[in-house]
Amino acid sequence: MSEINIPASRAAALDRLSDFIPRSGGQYAAGRNTDGGPHRASAVSRLSPYIRYRLITESEIVGQVLDQHGLVVAEKFVQEVLWRTYWKGWLEMRPFVWQHFLKELDQQRQSFFDTTTLVDAENGLTGIQGFDDWALDLVETGYLHNHARMWFASIWIFTLRLPWVLGADFFLRHLIDADAASNTLSWRWVAGLQTVGKTYLATTDNIARFTQGRFAPKGLAKEAIALSEASIAGPRALPELPPASHEAAVLLVTYDDFSPETMFNVGHDIRSVIVVGDAGLLWGDGARRFVQAAAADTAARAEAYFGCPADLVQSLSVTSLIAAARAAGVRSVLTPAAPVGPVADALAQMVPALAREGVALVQVRRAWDSAFWPHARKGFFAFKEQIPSLLRERGLT
Repeated sequence: MSEINIPASRAAALDRLSDFIPRSGGQYAAGRNTDGGPHRASAVSRLSPYIRYRLITESEIVGQVLDQHGLVVAEKFVQEVLWRTYWKGWLEMRPFVWQHFLKELDQQRQSFFDTTTLVDAENGLTGIQGFDDWALDLVETGYLHNHARMWFASIWIFTLRLPWVLGADFFLRHLIDADAASNTLSWRWVAGLQTVGKTYLATTDNIARFTQGRFAPKGLAKEAIALSEASIAGPRALPELPPASHEAAVLLVTYDDFSPETMFNVGHDIRSVIVVGDAGLLWGDGARRFVQAAAADTAARAEAYFGCPADLVQSLSVTSLIAAARAAGVRSVLTPAAPVGPVADALAQMVPALAREGVALVQVRRAWDSAFWPHARKGFFAFKEQIPSLLRERGLT
């Protein structure tokens, strides 16, 4: 078995969306929970790597789907796209949850004692039908169906009694489409931490039904007792960011947003572009390979669109940004705002050093995020209630 073929380019993302649109209504709703295996036809879109690195935007996807089907027919798929938006907005207003995850992960890596069970789980050697297959599929392909991710996380936490943070880390190291918000918060939800007391229990019958009889694991936990933690603070105000000015600037493109031409127009005075592959901020080899190819594609597109040099670099550094700003004769580095996660952490550390050299790092939030993120203060149900009106405001229904 090998990685699923997902060409890492914007053109490939648009092609995949075009192919999927006819199936994004009733066919998706009826078959989205069925997992026939990583290399078999599926009702799901497999657009997630493209969305995760924004080789294609949520607005483009939802807009084209609604053009063909309308919201009533395509509601399930539109909601699935907006789950990623919701998770990002939720975490953006609670960045301490990400920092706590990183701290707890460091502690668990050093202190967790049952290394045999952990190693067996990661290598597909537990003897649990389905679970072992998903572990191997994940490592070999960089992909798991969303329903399989839920089953896997539930078995990891409640049957094997392994720390949820080590499971979230396992996904971050192998999923091509993993991001800080969706991955961390989905694992928290299964564990009963995200919606306090509400857990997800994987059952033999459910797995057998939605894998079409491929798997019917025995010996699964019969109950899922929610994990507990100290109460977390409520959401902070969403940080305000300035709009993109038309001051001359260097454009910095990171893997959190690989379609800058859909955000900045030719009216922005972009003197040069830096596209960062940045393997140092990614946790998994599959994600690194995808991002390296996507970064090269993005640099070529940016150079053609903005009509200026676009350099592809492999690491994000203060030195390279200062050199680029000085070479272009500008005092600003413009970049799409990075959501809570490794890129945002790295950029935050760079701001003071850039400022000392007279260079301002200006992060600009996409209109899509500005519209939806403020509504992610509570659970997804409350967020979901706002979707129709927010889409109308954006002219998408």
